[in-house]
Amino acid sequence: MAKAGGAAGAGARAAVTQAAGTAPAAASAAPESPADAAPTDAAPADALARRRNPHGEGSRLRQELIAAAAQQLAEAGGDDGLSLRGVAREVGIAAPSVYLHFASKEALLQAVLAEHFQTLKRSIQEAAARAVGPAAKLRAGCLAYCRFAEEQPGPYRVLFGTPPPLPASEPGQAKPGMDAFATLVDGIAEGMDAGVVPPGDPFVVATGVWTALHGVVSLRRAMTDFPWPPLAAQVDAILSGMARLAPAEPETTAAATPGAAG
Repeated sequence: MAKAGGAAGAGARAAVTQAAGTAPAAASAAPESPADAAPTDAAPADALARRRNPHGEGSRLRQELIAAAAQQLAEAGGDDGLSLRGVAREVGIAAPSVYLHFASKEALLQAVLAEHFQTLKRSIQEAAARAVGPAAKLRAGCLAYCRFAEEQPGPYRVLFGTPPPLPASEPGQAKPGMDAFATLVDGIAEGMDAGVVPPGDPFVVATGVWTALHGVVSLRRAMTDFPWPPLAAQVDAILSGMARLAPAEPETTAAATPGAAG
């Protein structure tokens, strides 16, 4: 969903910035001190030697820690299953070494969330970039959101599960997920500026659309034997009802979102 440049777009961006402290629900975790994380079953020396990164490749190790934590969260279904000791063992380092990159388990969790949200945002933007016109871009971005939920259920469950929210961010720091949500707000605002979405508050409209999209993907995942209509048709119905966007012609939807039949 491309960023809007008109009056609606400017107001929408301000609303997203103001709402940075109320981002979509995300996971939380109790801090784990270095003493608590001291390994009682340290990784074997041969594993440490085999997996150790060359000097100067700390960023690579950081990414490996994030990837291992993401996998652990996806398998456990929540942050209760996240263990710094387990992450360190998976990567092949001593548990205290994790603190060279993350001050706490919570910091590692936030890094995982930021990584997943960035992937979600990129998926939305790439899909919108392939479409032509504000209406098609909005549809393509919304369908990409739903596709992410279907194709990456583990990360989606981590992002939008039901654990307590993260503690408040530092002053002026947006919570993870607001940039991804802003793509929807901007898409709605661009539609308003182009006249394909009736005038209104882009943030409010986007909140309603996102709520409906999340409901659709959650129900489709929970009730796989229900005779659901094509996902693209449900997205179009949501946009027609929540954003009052004119329904797309069948061929337009298919062209903007290849393989959107299911």
